[in-house]
Amino acid sequence: MRESLRSLVTVCILITFTSARAPSQSTGSDVPAAPAHISEGSGHAGEVGIGVKLSLLGAGAEAAVRLTEHTNVRAGFNMIKYSRGFDKDGVAYNGELNFQTFEAHLDYFPWAKSFHISPGLLVYAADPITATAAVPGNQSFSLGGVAYYSDPSNPVTGNGKITFNRAAPMITIGWGNLVPRKEGKHFSVPFEIGIAFQGTPKANLSLAGSVCEQPGINCRPIPADPIIQSNITSEQNKIKDNMTLFKVYPIISLGIGYKF
Repeated sequence: MRESLRSLVTVCILITFTSARAPSQSTGSDVPAAPAHISEGSGHAGEVGIGVKLSLLGAGAEAAVRLTEHTNVRAGFNMIKYSRGFDKDGVAYNGELNFQTFEAHLDYFPWAKSFHISPGLLVYAADPITATAAVPGNQSFSLGGVAYYSDPSNPVTGNGKITFNRAAPMITIGWGNLVPRKEGKHFSVPFEIGIAFQGTPKANLSLAGSVCEQPGINCRPIPADPIIQSNITSEQNKIKDNMTLFKVYPIISLGIGYKF
């Protein structure tokens, strides 16, 4: 299995990355000069390592392929789910954190040892934060600082979500290598820290049902009232302001890997 994986990855690398060859040099014989890209340790290109890890993005798995003595390419997937209920301005929310992310890195090992610098890309495969909303009939709540009551004959319900840019550049530094350079070494314990620049969060809040100025008095459906729609927009902006810190997301991870 080990040799099959190495052969497969090596073929892929040879197809994807075409190495330049040095011009032929006169050697005084009929034997052509060796290509310049063949150097000490070049036979190790294409080695594969896999690993599992825990990070602030959740539980994940990743794989790396050795390109040169100083570089790997690495890709992985992370997932975390967490739900909790909370109240805000009289509205009961049932929120869910649902991080499903792909990541890709170019690992650069300046001294061909454990320490590496890794620019990369983080991609969200799902909406990271979603919530359902509900206000029981005759209960007071506020939108954009304006107080309303939920109509008992048509109570207020809704949905909300907070999204980031679908793709975010990231940079990490770390210690450990899924494809160790030391001969005979197979296991590694990679550790990384860094940040993902995922942009200013965007909030979307959609409400249905009817509201009243007082319990049972002057009730009207939310979609038909432009003032209420304006207040919903103000509420969205408040949520967005509260999430500003998340435009840069911290990355901390610890894992274990094995080289084939």
